[in-house]
Amino acid sequence: MTARTVDFPVFDADNHLYETREAFTRHLPKQYKGAIRYVEINGRTKIAVNGLISDYIPNPTFEVVARPGAQEEYYREGNPDGKSLREIFGDPMKCPDWARNPEARLPLLDEQGLDATLMFPTLASVLEERMRETPELAHAAVHSLNQWLDDEWSFNYRDRIFTTPVICPAIVDKAVEELEWVLDRGAKVVLMRPAPAWGIHGPRSPGLPEFDPFWELVQDSGVLVAFHGSDSGYTDLAKIWLGGGEFLPFRPDPMRAMVMEQRPITDTMAALLCHGALQRFPNVRVACIENGGTWVRPLLKKITGIYKKMPQEFNEDPVDTFKRCVYVNPFWEDELESVIDVLTPERILFGSDYPHPEGLADPVSFVDDLPTSLSQDELAKIMGGNLGELIGTSR
Repeated sequence: MTARTVDFPVFDADNHLYETREAFTRHLPKQYKGAIRYVEINGRTKIAVNGLISDYIPNPTFEVVARPGAQEEYYREGNPDGKSLREIFGDPMKCPDWARNPEARLPLLDEQGLDATLMFPTLASVLEERMRETPELAHAAVHSLNQWLDDEWSFNYRDRIFTTPVICPAIVDKAVEELEWVLDRGAKVVLMRPAPAWGIHGPRSPGLPEFDPFWELVQDSGVLVAFHGSDSGYTDLAKIWLGGGEFLPFRPDPMRAMVMEQRPITDTMAALLCHGALQRFPNVRVACIENGGTWVRPLLKKITGIYKKMPQEFNEDPVDTFKRCVYVNPFWEDELESVIDVLTPERILFGSDYPHPEGLADPVSFVDDLPTSLSQDELAKIMGGNLGELIGTSR
């Protein structure tokens, strides 16, 4: 396949790596050994977290993976024949070297026409939700993962691959400590899940004043906070309708999709607005990655009504706050013209989700789904200029 090309630099906001077995355990303190294990169940390898076997990722070793973009037709055309996910994915492939180390990834970026990319872990999304009752362990596991990421990928590889260390906000002092650690090692962007912060006394909003030391450091350092789609714990809501069970993204259920899609990112952004973090720290910048963009208009409409009734609870119009602080990576299959109309091209980020099956096999082809009414300058901003400015690597 010949990659799509454009006449301006391209900075992908959503690439992924595949972790190895030791990603969580290489640096895990001795007192937590055994908290994360790989186990064999009926001939298949599974990951066990806190003593519970998880199917969240069907093959957590990533020895074989789905082909990049395997679901592109599914998202573009739907599934009129009612195929199973296995049929849609097709034959898997052996995990490529470029999914395991940055040196092998650079030639692929060149082939794809990508000047730079953010690089997110994949299996990391299994950690925090399954450790929410043990926040000390959650912080230790996240730090262990970040050490592995620094070992294997670094947080800035040749100014082209910007790997995203994870920040767990459960215990504020530890979140600040972790942020200081990754900043000292060159991190330009950090990864948080769109979810409440689960601390010793349970969950609460990360927008509350309790978290101000963290947001103050984010603002002072200029680091970008990426809220990437993850397991955000919204199975708790789905259980009201569906009963028990683990959130399994590769075992679709239409009712669960209705309950859970877009709720985590909508609620997280609402929390940062309603609890004032983005008004107390007006220079913080956050990016919503792999959450789509169709949630933006309903959120802003709702919070406009809230502001009209309770203006005394805000330091400024929260819509202005959102449009100043928040950048959005919409899905290519979204109604992109509507999302761009709400936010302007200056707040839109291109992201391909490569090499995940639900992403684009040819990342730069995202440009072909953008409205034809956009100018070349606006296309260049969306496809990389905005992200380059955010993390200080404009090309």
